[in-house]
Amino acid sequence: MSSNAAPAVAYVLLWFPLSSETFIFREVVQLMAAGLPVRVYSMYGERVAGCSKEMRAYHGYVQRMGVKAIGHIFCAFFRFLRSTPRKVLWLLRRGFFHRMRNLESLGENLWCFMAGFLLAELCIRDGINLIHAPWANGPTTAAWVASHLTGIPYAFTGRAGDIYPEDGLLHEKSTDALFIRTNNHANVDWLRRFCPAGQEAKIHTVYNSLTFNPSGSCAIAMRPPYRLLAVGRFARTKGFPDLLTAIARLVRENVPVNLTLVGDGRWRRKLTKMRDRLGLKNVVYMPGFIPHDQICNYMLDHDMLIMPSVVHANGDRDGIPNVIMEALSHSMPVIATDVCGIAEVIRNEETGLLVPQRNPRTLANAIRKMLANREHAQHMAETGRKLVAEMFDSKRNIAKLLQLYTNECARCRHAEPQEVARTDGAAAEGHA
Repeated sequence: MSSNAAPAVAYVLLWFPLSSETFIFREVVQLMAAGLPVRVYSMYGERVAGCSKEMRAYHGYVQRMGVKAIGHIFCAFFRFLRSTPRKVLWLLRRGFFHRMRNLESLGENLWCFMAGFLLAELCIRDGINLIHAPWANGPTTAAWVASHLTGIPYAFTGRAGDIYPEDGLLHEKSTDALFIRTNNHANVDWLRRFCPAGQEAKIHTVYNSLTFNPSGSCAIAMRPPYRLLAVGRFARTKGFPDLLTAIARLVRENVPVNLTLVGDGRWRRKLTKMRDRLGLKNVVYMPGFIPHDQICNYMLDHDMLIMPSVVHANGDRDGIPNVIMEALSHSMPVIATDVCGIAEVIRNEETGLLVPQRNPRTLANAIRKMLANREHAQHMAETGRKLVAEMFDSKRNIAKLLQLYTNECARCRHAEPQEVARTDGAAAEGHA
């Protein structure tokens, strides 16, 4: 590869495309349109349920593994074991037996560790210059293994629940990565904790890009019954129980509100039971999962978005939920909790209302305050729209990513051998 050529980049994911990861799908598409050769390697099989038409129509390179690839994975493992036994044994000791934060994380890590052997062969075959994992958990484990086996540098993006709480390999993966990207400033200090002294500068903040072009503006009718919207996975970090409690408080106080709670997930039964127990069955509508390309219709005819994110007891949290940027891009008023990087977008009384997490009373008061002053709500939403258009501009952020990949690969190639020597060489032999 010439010094000015864009590097061939492997994007390593669990699933691709995935309905809930539109921002990653668009990132891949936009990087390719900008001239970056991107090949996607999916550790699992195909999962198109809920995917938009655009996702289903994707014709780029995707190499999927999953159950069908078990034989190929073990063959790749034994080929490397036969050709470089000390290196493989070193990787096993360093990365296979780490304690993970839960059984799900353990299973994902073990699978991705083994898949990394096949990924290594595929990256050599496909002429990959940089292996990038858009999540710091399982996908980065596979990238880490493949990098040590091949000498191809790797990088990863740390976002939210993939780094909070840290998995058992985050220190090793951060130490060995060529660079680390994060999509909000709130994660920088956390990620620096896992980098060796002197390597803190390897962390770069590049925001996500808007995942669709806005098609109209929110009407902000603000006429009773007021229409509230919440969108997200039904998971522990979304804080939807607090929102239901706040809605019940408003109903008791005779504030005429309706809530559309869009999403699905493990907590669906819990949230449904809670809604019914609070007597909100005729107030809270739960339509289930809505494909991403249809969400904008909800944003146009509701009065505001509520995003009550929380930090779980084990540290798990959101980064900046993409639905916040999507709502603001439609000039939709937003109320959100002050968690992780949300305050980088929702600036209290400027681009929306920011409230403490796990406080239904304060959340209810914020909803009442937003409803009471349509003009101020409209002004904040418009200010938020301008901020989002600048911070999450796709051309700007994709250009930053392209420059990051190109510059870091060039720096790696031009560095002195001892500066970029991978621990899969002499270090691996020394640990054997």
